[in-house]
Amino acid sequence: MTTNDWLQLVLFLLLAIVPAGVLGRHLARVLRGAPPWPLRWLAPLERSCLRLAGVVRAEVGGPVSMPWPHYLGAVLAFGAVGIGLLVALQLLQHLLPGNPMALGPVRPDLAWNTAVSFVTNTNWQAYGGETTLSYLTQMAGLGTQNFVSAATGIAVLAAVARGFGPGERQGLGNFWQDLVRVTLYVLLPLALLWTALLVGEGVVQTFAGYVSVTTLAGDPQLLPLGPAASQVAIKQLGTNGGGFFNANSAHPFENPTPWSNLLQMAAILQLPAACCIAFGELVRERRQGRALLAAMTIVLLVALVVAVPAECAGNPAFAVADVDQAAGAMQGGGNLEGKEARFGAAVSATWAVATTAASNGSVDAMHDSLLPTTGGVAMVLMQLGEVVFGGVGSGLYGMLFFVLIAVFLAGLMIGRTPDCLGKKLEPREMKLAMLGVLVPTVGVLGGTALAVGCAAGRSAVQDPGPHGFSEVLYALSSAANNNGSAFGGLAADAPFWNHLLAVCMLLGRYVPIAAALAIAGSLAAKRRRPIGPGSLPTHGPTFVLLLVAVVVLVGALTFLPALALGPLAEQLALPEGR
Repeated sequence: MTTNDWLQLVLFLLLAIVPAGVLGRHLARVLRGAPPWPLRWLAPLERSCLRLAGVVRAEVGGPVSMPWPHYLGAVLAFGAVGIGLLVALQLLQHLLPGNPMALGPVRPDLAWNTAVSFVTNTNWQAYGGETTLSYLTQMAGLGTQNFVSAATGIAVLAAVARGFGPGERQGLGNFWQDLVRVTLYVLLPLALLWTALLVGEGVVQTFAGYVSVTTLAGDPQLLPLGPAASQVAIKQLGTNGGGFFNANSAHPFENPTPWSNLLQMAAILQLPAACCIAFGELVRERRQGRALLAAMTIVLLVALVVAVPAECAGNPAFAVADVDQAAGAMQGGGNLEGKEARFGAAVSATWAVATTAASNGSVDAMHDSLLPTTGGVAMVLMQLGEVVFGGVGSGLYGMLFFVLIAVFLAGLMIGRTPDCLGKKLEPREMKLAMLGVLVPTVGVLGGTALAVGCAAGRSAVQDPGPHGFSEVLYALSSAANNNGSAFGGLAADAPFWNHLLAVCMLLGRYVPIAAALAIAGSLAAKRRRPIGPGSLPTHGPTFVLLLVAVVVLVGALTFLPALALGPLAEQLALPEGR
């Protein structure tokens, strides 16, 4: 790694983690209904949105607080309506304005897959944005879901935090109010700021049609344009990840400079990290938020330590094939296959770790060309349940499943009834926590088995052997854990894959939400007990290490056999030139 690589890595970590305190406290204030004064002029818009949603205001205090089944029903209904509207928009885009290139309607199975993908905050893309979707579809459809799917995740986190909070209550807050507040006071201001920064770096933002130019070689070329910067900003901040162009953030119009690359990479982790601090504020236990942030950061640093040096070392197969083995081992500064030269191997590997740790899914290099170690790290980060920061909101309530499991295991070891934040954990909560952990796992392993076991699934695989299996395993890990990145060698735009991945995306999004809200509803009805000498503090270094161990062990025990058939087998064969 060069000095520049180290500098960018340090700057990335500082920009991603340091703002967590300020953003987290801001997020907590917004969710409590006390946004900072510079944003209070948006209050009339908030009230108008709530009236439009049909939320009946109580005599005192705003919209009525919902019990967890009602909160879940609102989340599911909002998602169903979003899917329906987005499917319709894609099927009818050829009849609507905002389509300067006269693009035709999207195929129904692809429209279904894309709608599910963006509503579930997965943003899996089996299409090329510049050749498939009109400007109106990208803005009104995908852009809108980039905001509200991210806001949905944070709203669910807020409801879960209220369940863990002090006092007994029947309701977990109002979903529509949480959704509107997060969108207006958090996501919109940040997206506007990031859009301005990205436009300043040269990311395109225009409604003009595509431009035909003549290359230096004298050949004609059509340059795609569009309102990209505004979608890029929220795709990163909301851990959405869907690219305006097919090449995502590897496209020079979507990510033109090293500074735009650094800004986007840092934005991926900023709000997920802030959610940890916000959780501590909402449950009135700030140390708990810092402990969760520390656990996530430890796993992220371990992933970076493994993946970045591996990608920078280059492909050992070149050393075997090259007469000058020293030059072959160097491979010109690392594994540059599938990379943008303006970013390099180290920065591209850092992005790969960040995007799979944060349930983002955007890419600035082609993950199919990553070395087996780096690709394996990206897979493991997804397979852990997208809890190493994870998606905004969803990563933290996913991590809370592991917190409950860790507390339960600690209680077994010391022979005491487990409790978390002073609330007693009973079999109901533990069963729900295991449900939230296991259902995405079933989607990954069951979906992979189905895909490699039938001709329709295998026909999409480009490469034979372990790498071909890795392409399938990566796709199902990405879909079931709502990430959205892919090994590009898989030709996934086919009816079998569009339907299979859509089902996995729905299960991976809504079953954990249902489990988290049910746990919150159960805990909300319990009185918080004083933490005594027999209780395990869930904010100290001992618990942080226990939590990290539980996350890693559950992932290792679950996915090691599958990983052995893919990236591990490929890595073992690589030094021999195979």
